[in-house]
Formats: sequence, structure tokens, C-alpha cells
Amino acid sequence: MLNMDFTKRVVIHTHDKPWQASPLPGVWRKPLARENQESGHATSIVKYDAGASFRSHNHPLGEEIFVLSGTFSDETGDFPAGSYFRNPKGFIHAPFSRDGCELLVKLHQISPLDTQRVCVDTEQQNWQKGNGNLKVKSLHCFETESVALVFWPAGEEFILHRHYGGEEIYVISGELIDEFGRYPAGCWIRSPHLSQHHPYVEQDTVIWVKTGHLT
Repeated sequence: MLNMDFTKRVVIHTHDKPWQASPLPGVWRKPLARENQESGHATSIVKYDAGASFRSHNHPLGEEIFVLSGTFSDETGDFPAGSYFRNPKGFIHAPFSRDGCELLVKLHQISPLDTQRVCVDTEQQNWQKGNGNLKVKSLHCFETESVALVFWPAGEEFILHRHYGGEEIYVISGELIDEFGRYPAGCWIRSPHLSQHHPYVEQDTVIWVKTGHLT
């Protein structure tokens, strides 16, 4: 198991981690949290080499993906960088990438009650006003769980706040900062239920953030 104690805070600078081979040629990964070697709960950065493909497979408790670069494809379409989608329990597909791509992938973490398939091209979404000067693109909400992209303009500071149900962040661009450290692009941060921090930025920053799912 890897980082499966959800009561502990975890920070991983993914750009500093080496790629590990998956069971299929041309598909690589950087594990961030993993229940078992090839099954169960998993969060990873995944890379497809150009032309790489994955056999048709099922997702017993769903799959959640954010496309970081390149274009990810399956039978349902092509998903360029900035695409976010959730494939619910029982969804079957055979993914591939013609030109290569990198993804943030979360497996076996969608509630069986959350049966909606979600596919969002965030590049086509408009930013909405958030707290203070933050801008938000909402991606999905179900029960206590909420997923969004958040844009922080240079110099923005957020109030000290507590995470009910925990918080998970992937820094897409720029650098997020709080009293515990600095988190440049490529950082993954998972903070437990009722943790708190006082974040701010010195430069324009975009993060993928999920809250309320770690109770």
C-alpha cells in the first residue's frame, strides 16, 4: 500500500518522481496513492507514449481523469488537455493516445450512487467568480464531494480555513504557498479531514481541487 492513511497529510512533487512501467508497453505512471499493485483505490500521474493503447477494461468503482497535456482518446471521443471526465461504476472502455498524453488519474473512488458520466472541456468553460478575487470552474458535485479548477491571481491570499471532509490539490501552473511550504506546478497535496491552512500565491496559479471526499 502507498499513502492509504487518509488521516495524514501527503505532499508529492510529481515532477521529481521517476516514471514506472505499467503492465502495458508505452503506458507509464507515477503512483501517488495505491491500495494494491494493480487494483483498488489508486491515484497516479499516467503517461501514454504516442500510439500507446490500453486493453478494454471495466472500472468497478469508477474512474476520474484530468488531462494535463496531449490528447487522450477512447471509443467515446478525443479529450485534449484541460478535459475532465468521470466514468462511473461499470463503465468499460479501451483508451489510447495517438500523439501521447499525461493524465491525473483516480481509480476506484467514485460512489456507487454517483452514476452520472461527466465530460467537461474546461478550455470551453468560462471562469466564474469565487471567494475574493479567485475564479472557479466547477467540474462536479455529489453529496459532500466537490471538484473544481481554481484560478488564483498573483498576490491573492485566502483566509485560514478548515477542510471538512479533506482536500486534495494538484497544482497545474504557477505555485501555491501556505505556512507549511511551497508547491510549484506538478505538486499533489492531500490534506485530511478537519486539517487547516492559510494559502496564498505570488504569481498567477491554477489548481485542480477536490474537497469533502476524505471523511
